Amino acid sequence: MSLSGLTLRQWRSFDRPAALRTAREAADRAGGRVALVETSEGADGPLHRVLIEREGREFALVPGGRVTLGFDPDAWRPSPEQTADYAGSLEQGYGQGPDLRAHLARVLSPRRSVDLAAVLMAVEDEDLSEPPADMPAVLAARGLRMPSSDEWEHACGAGADTLFRWGDDCPLDDVPLPDRPGPQHRPNAFGLRIAYDTYRTELSSDVTAVHGGDGGESVCGGYGALLAWLPLATAHRNPFMAEFVYGPDGEDLHEDCSTRPVLAL
Repeated sequence: MSLSGLTLRQWRSFDRPAALRTAREAADRAGGRVALVETSEGADGPLHRVLIEREGREFALVPGGRVTLGFDPDAWRPSPEQTADYAGSLEQGYGQGPDLRAHLARVLSPRRSVDLAAVLMAVEDEDLSEPPADMPAVLAARGLRMPSSDEWEHACGAGADTLFRWGDDCPLDDVPLPDRPGPQHRPNAFGLRIAYDTYRTELSSDVTAVHGGDGGESVCGGYGALLAWLPLATAHRNPFMAEFVYGPDGEDLHEDCSTRPVLAL
């Protein structure tokens, strides 16, 4: 089996020695070194986190295969507190639909299955040094590329089918400011620091989407607690902000955006 063909199901069937062998092979392929191999028990089998250091940056091993992405609002059951919080946002003039499910259908990607190769993805997102149109060439010079939207979403959720990478709930007594504790600060199942700060705006190769934050708009705009957390939802693509970032009025915004470099295996 080639490393790029490593599937999430296979990865979660490996014991620790097999994970160690895979980590060393990935490090050799990347021209780096194994920085961490961590194994814990999960509901679907062992959870392995492999971090590889290359040229001063850490990359996490993200297995692929046939994976399910997106979110189905009709199959989701919001809590009464979430429903009430969104109703409060509507009263203030915020929201993209008459109810919470309608709002989610507009801002989250739809449920679907896709085939993805296993890759190494940067643990930390990287501020853009050039406008988005120039970043592919900048990263290619380092042997890297921008992730696709599907790759970003899969890497964030790590196989979870919940609204957020940590579950369906978020604290509704606070908003996710960078200096306040919360589930967003924990690394995800692959070891990525991702969807951790709504002030971030991560770009992928898909110009119709942004990920992992909205530049702080929802936190600062008084949208309500749930809408302030939603930019951290795994399937959140914020098409309205993407249209602004990539439009003529957003040409100077690239310094406030970031991307998460990918190294092919």
